[in-house]
Amino acid sequence: MDISVIPNIKHTQSNNFFLLAGPCAIENETMAMKIAEDILKISDTYQVPFIFKGSFKKANRSRIDSFTGIGDQKALEILKKVGETFNIPTVTDIHQVQDAAMAANYVDVLQIPAFLVRQTDLVVAAAQTGKVVNLKKGQFMSPESMQHAVQKVLDSNNELVMVTDRGTMFGYQDLIVDFRGIPTMREFATTVLDVTHSLQQPNQSSGVTGGRPDMIETIARAGIVNHVDGLFIETHYNPSEAKSDGANMLDLKHLEQLIKHLTQIRATINQF
Repeated sequence: MDISVIPNIKHTQSNNFFLLAGPCAIENETMAMKIAEDILKISDTYQVPFIFKGSFKKANRSRIDSFTGIGDQKALEILKKVGETFNIPTVTDIHQVQDAAMAANYVDVLQIPAFLVRQTDLVVAAAQTGKVVNLKKGQFMSPESMQHAVQKVLDSNNELVMVTDRGTMFGYQDLIVDFRGIPTMREFATTVLDVTHSLQQPNQSSGVTGGRPDMIETIARAGIVNHVDGLFIETHYNPSEAKSDGANMLDLKHLEQLIKHLTQIRATINQF
């Protein structure tokens, strides 16, 4: 998929990786606008195509008392305001068939969570909106098996599809990135590496997912070296107080230095 088809995406001629970045979940308008503005400045500086990410709802929580959102309509309206204010594309997760048409009215890219990527009705509903569909590889799936999820989108008369690796289960409470999967998945779709979710440590006894944010640059560098098309990074200006996935998010103050390093690596890789 040529990412230039995504509405309002910039810097597509820079030959850089593209970036899906933002908070795990929309907590309020102020935080969403601040994070979007800060990332946009960095993406403009380093000529990185940028899609703002924010979940309008978090349905796949470990505990019933975990934060799930501020209200579907309210969060989607914030996402729309971010897109219109900064003239940038936006992406959000959907969890139910009825979410697809609703969210499509507010965002440019619909994302299928990893746990749900085998749900045919959900994938088809997303594809039928005509929006770009980002399929996150299940932690339990091989890279090769993702071609069938991609084919569901194509068979729904939508060629706007990409896949995202977010790690593979490694024992009960850890994930590992198998970088052999990147060239495999690039054979049948534009491929993104979800750096921050790949560093989760799920299924903790507390019911709250842990993470290894200290390894973000290590995983991101490896992704760029292995020719990944895009990177997915969740970031927040105060991860310790984020309402969702704070344990594996990148502190926003470190994002510019990371992008600087990664674009330098990409420039070197482009020579080969």
